[in-house]
Amino acid sequence: MNQNHDGQDRDRTSSARERLQAQRTKDKTRARRIRQAVVGGAVVAALAVAGGVAVWVSSGGGSGSTGDTAFALPKKASDGDKPAVPVGTAGAPSTLVVWEDFRCPACQQFETGFRPVIHELQDSGQLKTEYHLATLIDGNAGGTGSLNAANAALCAQDAGKFREYHDVLYSHQPPEQQDRFSDKKYLIQLAGKVDGLVSDAFTTCVRTGRYDGFVHKSNEAFAQGGFRGTPTVILNGKDLAQVQGGQVTPAELKKLVLAANKGKKAPVRG
Repeated sequence: MNQNHDGQDRDRTSSARERLQAQRTKDKTRARRIRQAVVGGAVVAALAVAGGVAVWVSSGGGSGSTGDTAFALPKKASDGDKPAVPVGTAGAPSTLVVWEDFRCPACQQFETGFRPVIHELQDSGQLKTEYHLATLIDGNAGGTGSLNAANAALCAQDAGKFREYHDVLYSHQPPEQQDRFSDKKYLIQLAGKVDGLVSDAFTTCVRTGRYDGFVHKSNEAFAQGGFRGTPTVILNGKDLAQVQGGQVTPAELKKLVLAANKGKKAPVRG
């Protein structure tokens, strides 16, 4: 009897282990499918960042639609078919257009690698940047983090703190499978890392989704623009994915900007 009882225990233990292993396999497969939906089988290496880390372009759809519905416009942001937030001196001789998603790991890689050079060129009056915000990850993996983070960044634009808060968001980007940016309280908490940003106006703007319509319109423009994914980075009308086989480093980006600006006078920042 004892031997039979022990055998049953072993059978139950073995069965439990098999069920656990099957569940783990299922979870891994699901996570892989989510990642493939976001980063995709159609991914291509677009740029190279410092240290030789590749930036990957994620393909896929988005979420939200505005049609002809009017939407609130952040301070100094551009209206029209391709809403954007300008950073840098308006009269800078070169323009960098960046399409990105705050939940996109590839965008975080790009921002981490290229941020110092882009800031340097912006601050010296050599480059102005137009940021177009997309919600690809929300559309592919579900959630609202792309939308909520983009809205919060536009709320920061009203306070003249877009660049600072934009950088904080990428420095604190959650893992791809998580959607922590959907938590508006967390977005407001991160704003505390930017001097002078947190205010009643900013908090209300984040909580009410004041600029959701602007974000939806920007994402529509991305979807209709024929772009392959985020980040899409365009310097003076040229997609950097098409320059040097897409292998553009931060140092080479600086050389491209300075070469394009040769003989042109950069404006003096006030």
